[in-house]
Amino acid sequence: MQNNKSILGIGNALTDILAVLPDSEMLRSYHLPLGSMQHVDLATGDEIWSALKKIGVKYVPGGSAANTITCTSIFGMPSCYIGKIGNDELGELYKSTLEQFGVKTNMLYGSKGSGRCMVFITGANAERTFADYMGAALELVPEDLKPEYFQGYDYFHIEGYLVQNQDLISTAVRMAREAGCIISLDMASYNVVESNDAFLHNLVEKYVDIVFANETEARAFTKLEPKQAINELAKLCQIAVVKIGKDGSMVQRGDEYYFIPAWPAATIDATGAGDTYAAGFIYAHSLGMPLKVCGEIGSIIAAKVVEVIGTKIDVPRWRAAKTEIRELIKANGGNVMER
Repeated sequence: MQNNKSILGIGNALTDILAVLPDSEMLRSYHLPLGSMQHVDLATGDEIWSALKKIGVKYVPGGSAANTITCTSIFGMPSCYIGKIGNDELGELYKSTLEQFGVKTNMLYGSKGSGRCMVFITGANAERTFADYMGAALELVPEDLKPEYFQGYDYFHIEGYLVQNQDLISTAVRMAREAGCIISLDMASYNVVESNDAFLHNLVEKYVDIVFANETEARAFTKLEPKQAINELAKLCQIAVVKIGKDGSMVQRGDEYYFIPAWPAATIDATGAGDTYAAGFIYAHSLGMPLKVCGEIGSIIAAKVVEVIGTKIDVPRWRAAKTEIRELIKANGGNVMER
């Protein structure tokens, strides 16, 4: 079962600026609720960036969909990403880093500076809080999209953060559907779900085949607890996935339901866990693996990213993950093709 399936992703092209904080004092001083994602203006963004530099930061080209697409590329799926950057050093770093991972880019240029996402990692559970300066990423508009961008791709993956531009997402899913793509959506953040409730319901019911949500996003979307929430989600789309952090995940297609325990990991930073889970799940799905195996492969790769600071898994962990995944796929009658 060779994997010739390809994937296109669209998202906010943001460079992650990661900082591990000793406590929540800085979050309070900038009025950032623990675990939330808040937008800041350029002046506030620069002020926070300066404060973080004193603590020590790490720069990683990110954004939810870009993280997922980078991983699918490493898995061997032909992968492409659409985003908008500024004509600056941060933007060029972003584009070249994706391409180093084998991702083809349809990168567009905006008039503002490249977007950045300041990630505060706090507490024993490595809780993440985000302050985003969107910059050029917000200038991505429906008119930027062309039907030919979508042609020839089997999957189209959207990050929920893009719903601040409903016309953009509406145009993108229409073009993806016309191109015959399987459409997946990562809900991204509970406050994004709460503020775009009606639009997201319409999107999921009409266009989305696979939904990824964590328990707070699933609760915001359905007003139900995780087990009931996944049942409700599975009525609206083909496959529903609800991730419950260190407790694992649940996957459901119709009445077919599985609880997937989290793979063992020495967690130091949960950043990117959901994005890499989505990549593993989609990769397994593209190989025609059973639903339970798709969830298990998502769990294996998510367990590797939580052991590193940031969203990029190191080479030894990738090797270990690929070995575990190869064995699981073979045990389920599949073959693995890697680049």
